[in-house]
Amino acid sequence: MPKLKSHRGAAKRFHKTGTGKIVRGHSGARHILTSKSRKRKRTLDQETLISPADQRRIARMIPY
Repeated sequence: MPKLKSHRGAAKRFHKTGTGKIVRGHSGARHILTSKSRKRKRTLDQETLISPADQRRIARMIPY
C-alpha cells in the first residue's frame, strides 16, 4: 500500500490537535482592521473547531 499524500491546500489551512480534533483559523483578520472592534479582532485571532458537516472530508485530506 503506497503512502497517502496530504492535500497541500488543506494542510496549510487546518491542523489536528493532540486528541485528533481538526481546527481552523478565522477569515477576515488580515486587512481592513481599523473598522473592526478590538474584541472582534481578538476573537478572529483564535482557532476554532471545524463544522461537523466538514469533518470527514477534511480528515481525509489531512491523514497525518
